[in-house]
Amino acid sequence: MFNRPGNRVNQQLALLSDRLSEENPALEGIVDPFRVLDRIGYGAGLLDPEEDSYAFTISWWPMIAVLGTFSAGKSTFINDYIGKEVQRSGSQAVDDRFTVISYGSSEKVKELPGLALDGDPRFPFYRVSHEIERLSDGGGRTVDHFLAMKTVQADRLRGRILIDSPGFDADEQRATILQLTDHIIDLSDLVLVFFDARHPEPGAMRDTLEHLVNRVAARNDFTKLVFVLNMIDTTWREDNLEEVVSAWQRAVVRQGNATGRFYCLYNKGASVEIGDDQVRTRYEHKASRDREEIHAKIAEISSSRSYRIVGAMQAIAESIEMDVRPALKGALARWRRNVVRADVVLMAVVLALVVWGAQALTGGFASWFDGTTLEMVRDRPVISVLAVVLLLVVLAGIHFMNRGWAARRVARSLPEESASGNWRAAFRKNTVFWRSIFRKAPVGLGRRSVRQLHELRDQVEGFVQRLNNQFMDEEAPVSGTTAGGAKGGVTAAGTAEESAREGSGGAVGSDEQRNQG
Repeated sequence: MFNRPGNRVNQQLALLSDRLSEENPALEGIVDPFRVLDRIGYGAGLLDPEEDSYAFTISWWPMIAVLGTFSAGKSTFINDYIGKEVQRSGSQAVDDRFTVISYGSSEKVKELPGLALDGDPRFPFYRVSHEIERLSDGGGRTVDHFLAMKTVQADRLRGRILIDSPGFDADEQRATILQLTDHIIDLSDLVLVFFDARHPEPGAMRDTLEHLVNRVAARNDFTKLVFVLNMIDTTWREDNLEEVVSAWQRAVVRQGNATGRFYCLYNKGASVEIGDDQVRTRYEHKASRDREEIHAKIAEISSSRSYRIVGAMQAIAESIEMDVRPALKGALARWRRNVVRADVVLMAVVLALVVWGAQALTGGFASWFDGTTLEMVRDRPVISVLAVVLLLVVLAGIHFMNRGWAARRVARSLPEESASGNWRAAFRKNTVFWRSIFRKAPVGLGRRSVRQLHELRDQVEGFVQRLNNQFMDEEAPVSGTTAGGAKGGVTAAGTAEESAREGSGGAVGSDEQRNQG
């Protein structure tokens, strides 16, 4: 009964399964293997059945974050990509919250508070309110001050999530917004960083560049950043687009990014009138080509994310068997040695004190051999029995005191948070008072559980084959991503960014094909 999820977890997993069936049929049924993993985690003490599931530790939908300063055209790009007016746009800051845009059943845009994200494990901001409370130093700021959610029925949102950021210009929430930006960059599969070509001097944006580039350049996933120079139509009179792009490239390279490549865009509906036909043709061609490449990158990450989810299931199963089980065995062995050593020392001291006290009361050791002590025991049977019981209680108390002390000492060396769960809580489950210190196999991780883990890892092959069939059969050229994504998903070693790079060879297709992707 203790290996079953609570009602709340069950309901959330059911909702996740239903949404996968609607948006990503290739992963239909994958929630069931996660349920098996959960039961193993509950039995071992790695998960809390009322709160946790391994399915909640990963983001099920690929995330595309759109970052940048206000008026850089982020919202306009999102509206153009989705094909509907979802975000407000303007030359001034029009939103001071991160907006998570997801697929919905209604053709009208529905707005939901940030709490909808905080309480739903299907989305990447599950339980983010605790982090917001910490970042805002208890200043009364809630999740609704920083996050909002919108849903709309649009094919390009099916199976993916867009995040529109507020501008990075100074306000009273700046510190928290920048911290949340770091969190979003960590979670995202693709990060589009927008800059405004109307401000050709990148030095004015040094603080933004430092935060978005310098802090990410040292990480091994910095390649997921894509730089976009928007509203390039404003440079047509000088016809110096190449110079403007070069200035931004140099600024990005100075901040530590090795590539500094910029895509150039502008929105025809909101553009200035380009009076020179040749310049207009060249700008339109450049913007159209770069827009198609960005759309293709967004399409590519959907397949790589699916492989990463399958790979995550395999990685968790392998970690439980190859990492958690040996670590708990080793921790239990250290605990056992510490308890035995402490028992021997303390019990020897107690027994020595008992012997010394007994011989003092009975007139010395000689009385033990001439029958005097035995006669005293027969004459006072109740006192003798109580004395023996008291001694046993003291010895048992010493033993359980040593168990608790040794358990706390060993538990401090184990992590509380990992992809496979709470190792410290799992260890404590093995040190409960009714469990013998001489049992070597960790609770819930016996042969039966190991056999289930092997079966789960075998199921990964079936899901990989299903993903291969789906992505290889699609007409869109994102099939090139499949091989790279499969490799990353099966080994659980590759990242979505690596999968996207491996599949970037067949990047640009027709609008119809990209919709299918």
